[in-house]
Amino acid sequence: MAIVHLPSGPVTLSGRTTWEKPKSQPKTRIAYAAAHVVADPRAENAPGAPAVLDWEATLAFRHHLWSHGLGVAEAMDTAQRGMGLDYAATRELIRRSAAAATGRIVAGVATDQLAPGPVTLDQIRRAYDEQLTDVLTAGAAPVLMCSRHLAATARDADDYLAIYRPLLDISDKPVVLHWLGTAFDPALEGYWGSSDVDKATETVLELINSNPMKVDGIKISLLDADHEIRLRRRLPAGVRLYTGDDFNYPQLIRGDEQGYSDALLGIFAAIAPAAAAAFAALDEGDLESYDRIFAPTVPLSRHIFEKPTFYYKTGIVFLAWLAGHQSHFTMVGGLQSGRSVPHFARLIELADAAGLLPDPDLAAHRANRFFEVMAG
Repeated sequence: MAIVHLPSGPVTLSGRTTWEKPKSQPKTRIAYAAAHVVADPRAENAPGAPAVLDWEATLAFRHHLWSHGLGVAEAMDTAQRGMGLDYAATRELIRRSAAAATGRIVAGVATDQLAPGPVTLDQIRRAYDEQLTDVLTAGAAPVLMCSRHLAATARDADDYLAIYRPLLDISDKPVVLHWLGTAFDPALEGYWGSSDVDKATETVLELINSNPMKVDGIKISLLDADHEIRLRRRLPAGVRLYTGDDFNYPQLIRGDEQGYSDALLGIFAAIAPAAAAAFAALDEGDLESYDRIFAPTVPLSRHIFEKPTFYYKTGIVFLAWLAGHQSHFTMVGGLQSGRSVPHFARLIELADAAGLLPDPDLAAHRANRFFEVMAG
């Protein structure tokens, strides 16, 4: 038996759950998993040091996602943009992933090659332009990520529009806009020119309506399902709402009589086999199975994304290690220290309940080694 000796006592893992791999991508929804990066455990990868990646393991994880019919959202916050992954490594990550892609791929465009501190709007514009060129040259579709520099520099909504409109004009592929809430990054307070979400929404809609043919969709990560639905219903025809709500994704993707959300989610990196099975059920119109498969993943996701939410990446990587997708639990920037021993213990129980530990013996062996060192 696969017994994990948690700090609270022994727990027997329930056993292997085999999710059948889909034969194709989901037919009724577009779904991207925001993939994490695998650090090279032999390299420095300390706080403030340049990121050194294990490229073989990093790309193997992307092939795992593609094999389940999911698209890959590359170089997003799940990959530690702004939390250890420097832009030199980011550029190479996008290049390698796009070259290896066997399914859909989008990639983040931001301004993180700029040094922290005061910058001008012109510097922000040039930084976005540089990264947009890098993504398009690599062959990926661009996701225009929120910029900490822009949040700190912009005076009002007009400054945001002045930055984003030219990016839409020059992109030769429709872009995905990105609205990341302060739970994920406190430095983005007041994004789109206002801390009032309704006012900020009007700016977003003004941008989209000014050039809807250049907007594939918008990813919303505000953890506010009601707001997402309201915005979704106001989007122009053909512009998608990609949910980034890691708390409420099953019902948002399921939708209602007035529409549904597609998905671009960090939690899909951790629950890819279950997510693929749920999408297959949805394609068949089997809503009972869809709800049943996703139901146990929600407590897991809410736990991984609990406050402080921006440390959710630590749980994603810990679960990837337990599931056998990488040989170690080391992260760039030393971010493996971002969660507590009790957090990891509960994560194991929830992952097992959701059928996401494909080899219980391996998971138990690794977890026991971890707790022996961390909890004594």
